[in-house]
Amino acid sequence: MVSFLMVLAPLPARAAERPALAGDYATVKRVVDGDTVILTDGQKVRLIGIDTPESRRNGKLARDMEKTRQDADTIIALGKRSAQFTRSLTEGKRVQLEYDVEKRDRYGRTLAYLYTEDGMFVNAEILREGYAMVLTVPPNVKHKDLFVKLQKEAREAKRGLWRETPILQAKSRG
Repeated sequence: MVSFLMVLAPLPARAAERPALAGDYATVKRVVDGDTVILTDGQKVRLIGIDTPESRRNGKLARDMEKTRQDADTIIALGKRSAQFTRSLTEGKRVQLEYDVEKRDRYGRTLAYLYTEDGMFVNAEILREGYAMVLTVPPNVKHKDLFVKLQKEAREAKRGLWRETPILQAKSRG
C-alpha cells in the first residue's frame, strides 16, 4: 500500500488574497478620487467594496456632511489624502481587473477589483492602510468578509484616515 503525505505551506498574505483571474489588463491613466480611476482606454472604473471621502464638491459631499456632521473642507481634505494614496498605488501602472456579479453601475462605470502586476490587491490595500471604508452593494460582495476584517484592523490600529478624525467612525456606522 502506497500512501502520500501532502504538506501545504501557507501563502504570503497578499498572494493568498489574490484569486486566479481571467479579467482584463489595463493601465491606470488617472485617479479621479480614492475609489475611482480612469484607464488609458478612457474607461472609468469604480473600485468595488470601498468608499472614500469626497475630494470635491458634489451631491455626495452634501450627504456625507449631513451624515458625519463634518464640514465640507474637512471631508474634501480627507478625500484628497485618500485619492493621493490610491494614486501612489495605481497611477501609470498596469493592473488586472476582476469583476463580480455586475460589471457596470447605474452611472455606467465599470465595477472592478484591481490587482497590480506584483499581485497587490488594490481595493484591499486601500482598506488595510485606512484610506477607505467598506461599502457593500449586493450582489457584488465577493470579498466582503476580507474587507470588513481589513477595515476593523485599520481602525483599531488608527491607520490612514482613522488616525485623527471621527469622520470615518460616523460613516462606518451607516
